Amino acid sequence: MTNYFRVLKYFFSLNSHASWSIDKLQDYQNKKLRLLMDYAFNNVPFYHKHFIDSGIKPSDIRSSRDLHKIPIIRKDDIRKNLDSMVSQNCDVERLKRLSTSGSTGNPLFFYVNQSELEYRKAKHLRANMACGQKPFDHWVTLTSPHHFAESTKLQRLINVYTPRPVSVFNDLSTQISLIEQQKPDVLDGYSSTLYLLAKEIEKSENSKIKPRLIIGGAELIDDSSREQIESIFEAPFYDQYSSVEMERIAWQCQCKQGYHIDSDALVLEFVDKEGEQVSEGECGEVVCTSLFNYAMPFIRYAIGDMGRSSSDSCSCGRPFPLMKVMEGRKDSMILLPDGRVLAPRAFTIAMSSFRLYDMIDQFRIVQQKKDVLEFVIKMKKANLDKAIFERELTIHFAHMLKLDLDRIHIETEFVDDIPLDPSGKLMAVTSRLDHTDNA
Repeated sequence: MTNYFRVLKYFFSLNSHASWSIDKLQDYQNKKLRLLMDYAFNNVPFYHKHFIDSGIKPSDIRSSRDLHKIPIIRKDDIRKNLDSMVSQNCDVERLKRLSTSGSTGNPLFFYVNQSELEYRKAKHLRANMACGQKPFDHWVTLTSPHHFAESTKLQRLINVYTPRPVSVFNDLSTQISLIEQQKPDVLDGYSSTLYLLAKEIEKSENSKIKPRLIIGGAELIDDSSREQIESIFEAPFYDQYSSVEMERIAWQCQCKQGYHIDSDALVLEFVDKEGEQVSEGECGEVVCTSLFNYAMPFIRYAIGDMGRSSSDSCSCGRPFPLMKVMEGRKDSMILLPDGRVLAPRAFTIAMSSFRLYDMIDQFRIVQQKKDVLEFVIKMKKANLDKAIFERELTIHFAHMLKLDLDRIHIETEFVDDIPLDPSGKLMAVTSRLDHTDNA
């Protein structure tokens, strides 16, 4: 059972860090990191062996700058060594088993204890409050039924920070009806689902859904889609970057000048293929070290995303370092025949600047082979000359992304509907290639 006194304790502690200096926050992070290194080495068989095999001791890691000495672990490492990654101080039968959404077709299972679950709730709450959420707001979340049990009976009874779930797998008319009944002040969910909902509401002139703010996450959408969501709902849209393993990782505040990294709860690195930190502003693979997972620690864990760090500061005054927009999943990177690697964001930006973009209702870009890109298009109107559209689309992308059409083939398929992924998300850009060699 959730201990709400502990949730509040964690929340007030985390929230107080917003008034710290940058130096105090960095010292706190390094202290937490040293404690984690000692604990993992002495209590977790996998990390004990991992450190010894790597020729390092816990005392070699004094600050986040030393983390590069530890080899990166990936999802397959966890799958192969799950039992030995759990702390010897924990009874697995008493732990909560969580899993990722399996959007890549292969979900990852891991364990947390009760206090870690409560800490995750406090982290989530801090991020939402930074966007302007209030304790008694009516809060509706569009999500997978997999997450429906995350609010307790007591939480629903007292109605404080209580998410009311609506399934993303319901048809849009059912979603709208259920949301209208709740009259949300805060509407959150998968970003692509919020976009589809907004587009459906746009067709109606008397929608009763009038949230004060909107919170999106779980996937990348382009700036144009964010602007459309804000315009249709007449409410600000705030982005949050999270994962099931780490909970909230980085989030926008009301200033929207970047994504505040939860650096008091994790260490976030952006690394190159050798596992070394990339230069500020350069795209790198996201590697996380959780400072609150002790039942099953995550140390230098490659989460599967690409992102950019930032040396900017936010005018809100919070000391948390910023990251720029997430570039997308690593396994959604597009590998071109000329050796270039393009992020999904490059394609969504190119699409939003297409002359006929306003005629598109939905799209999905899939790399089927290294030399084949498939554009799946759902049009707003059926009477369009598809041959002209396809030709202009091909020319536009070849120009914008400098594609050599002698080496890469663009195929266009027009469809009546683009279904959600099994996870309930809608990945706008994805690759079917094996990215193992590019890890």
